[in-house]
Amino acid sequence: MTLPTDPFRWQKLGLVFNARAYPDRPWLREFAQAPASLILNDAVRIYFSCRPPADANGQYVSRSAWVDLDRGDLTRILRVADEPILSLGDPGCFDEFGTYPVSVIPVGDRLRAYFAGWTRCVSVPFNVAIGVAESTDGGATFTRLGPGPVIPYSLDEPFVMSGPKIRFFNGLYHLFYIAGSKWKMVAGRPEPVYRIRMASSVDGLTWVKHGRNLIDTAVEDDEAQASPDVIYAGGRYHMFFCYRYSEGYRGHAKGYRIGYAHSTDLQTWTRDDARAGLLPSPEGFDAEMVAYPHVFTVDGATYMAYLGNGVGREGFGLARLEGSLS
Repeated sequence: MTLPTDPFRWQKLGLVFNARAYPDRPWLREFAQAPASLILNDAVRIYFSCRPPADANGQYVSRSAWVDLDRGDLTRILRVADEPILSLGDPGCFDEFGTYPVSVIPVGDRLRAYFAGWTRCVSVPFNVAIGVAESTDGGATFTRLGPGPVIPYSLDEPFVMSGPKIRFFNGLYHLFYIAGSKWKMVAGRPEPVYRIRMASSVDGLTWVKHGRNLIDTAVEDDEAQASPDVIYAGGRYHMFFCYRYSEGYRGHAKGYRIGYAHSTDLQTWTRDDARAGLLPSPEGFDAEMVAYPHVFTVDGATYMAYLGNGVGREGFGLARLEGSLS
């Protein structure tokens, strides 16, 4: 079988949601990070993470919310959450200072969310683990199934467990996520390096980690990878993700780019970033970087939600695939 080699062609639809346009929601001051979809009858709900203003000490927290896009015109906003979908964690818990990002899947008559919760540290800025919550009100709000993480740190995954994307393939739940491998000191500042991993589960609560990195590095040994998003189409699995250099990544030259890999068995992945097809624009909200891709199909069309400059400081954009995944 000859595999396609041409890049995917995406038509950019622009900045669709800007958190700064909602001053009546003080917890939604800026950012709309890590977009992830849930298909509703009349809308496509996009979950994202945002930040209220910093406190008196200049410290931030992260909250998660949603925006409903018109299913017939995904550039049209129908509704925006009136409150965050989750409260902050209790003192001392893994998610005391933030819930970011989140991925939602139907489980029976409920919706289940897998989310990354973070806490502040002393020697490094933060640590992250993955929690689980459920909704009985159609995904407007969620309640934790417990105060601790469902995917915690382990011997070979010691910190920064984040970026969960939940999928159900072949009778099993699969959670794609990132795990930290080191903190690298750059100009006196610790920067995290993390790689893409996977765990599988029969019930979505008891997980077996596969215990290895799924995607090889490309730009450097300390390349950081994030937002592993997997979709099945054309007889194989397609993963879109983002990657960056370990230092100097807050600008254009070494900023986040979107990568691509494919697999027939979810175990062995062939990386082919040239096929990803979505690059920074000459100007505008995504001129410096493109990051945190989420690919979904609705009503026969495939879309990518993604972040631009400042890793989503201005909001998230959308692009529509010309043709199909193959």
